Amino acid sequence: MGTRFLETAGGRVAYDVTGPEDGRPVILVHGMGDTRATFRFLGPRLVRAGYRVAAMDVRGYGESSADWPSYDVVPIGEDVLALARVLGGPAIVVGHSIGCASAVWAAAREPGLVAELVLIGSFSGDTPIKSWMRLASRAVGRSPYLWSMFLRSSYPTARPADFDDHLRAIRTNLREPGRAAALRAQIEVSLAGVVTGYPEVRCPALVVMGAKDRDFADPAAEARSIAAKLGGPAALLLVEGAGHYPHAEMPEATAKGILAALDHGPSAGRFGGGSAMGCAEVTA
Repeated sequence: MGTRFLETAGGRVAYDVTGPEDGRPVILVHGMGDTRATFRFLGPRLVRAGYRVAAMDVRGYGESSADWPSYDVVPIGEDVLALARVLGGPAIVVGHSIGCASAVWAAAREPGLVAELVLIGSFSGDTPIKSWMRLASRAVGRSPYLWSMFLRSSYPTARPADFDDHLRAIRTNLREPGRAAALRAQIEVSLAGVVTGYPEVRCPALVVMGAKDRDFADPAAEARSIAAKLGGPAALLLVEGAGHYPHAEMPEATAKGILAALDHGPSAGRFGGGSAMGCAEVTA
């Protein structure tokens, strides 16, 4: 495994690919202030199940170039579609947090390139952001150290053995010239209200939510609201004990639920009818 680069008009996007050449392609899209390393536990589990997994550093982060003209939902979604083309066909796109918005946009924009969606810690857009949260978000965005402390608070039950190393790597990355701009820009995007285009999605989707995600007053209700908005078949996975990063905090339970949905899919009745009332709901 080594870093590859997707060349675009605005810069280059770093990614790696692991798994069998004939495996179904999966694209992993991380959230703000992070890198593809957030999927260091989920990715290998998908590979062991036979998938071909591409984990990307979203523009501005990790090994991707800095100083992009935009860090908005749509251009990142265009990067996702470009990577799907490189992989040679319809891909399963796994998004986390604000990365979900770009995954959803990509699925709605070019349904032939996105076969299924997995949305981890996504936002329905129904709950107004409180004033104190706006101030706090902008404050942590100005300091890599404060951002890492915010990430620490997002794991309410368990932290990986390498958690301190992971936070240290994020701080180091954000201190590189130009990289903090990506975090600040994505914070502003999120505060403005992310337009996700859920109703335009027709492919199957799994909505994954940590049951203790402190970003939401009621994480389960947030997940059901997202599922109700999706235009295609949807299922819910609630990960008990997990916060905003269930794929890293409770990786075994999260991966098991995701693989069950991907392996069985609509033909096995795993997904419901595109509304919260019709959705299959699983607690891991």
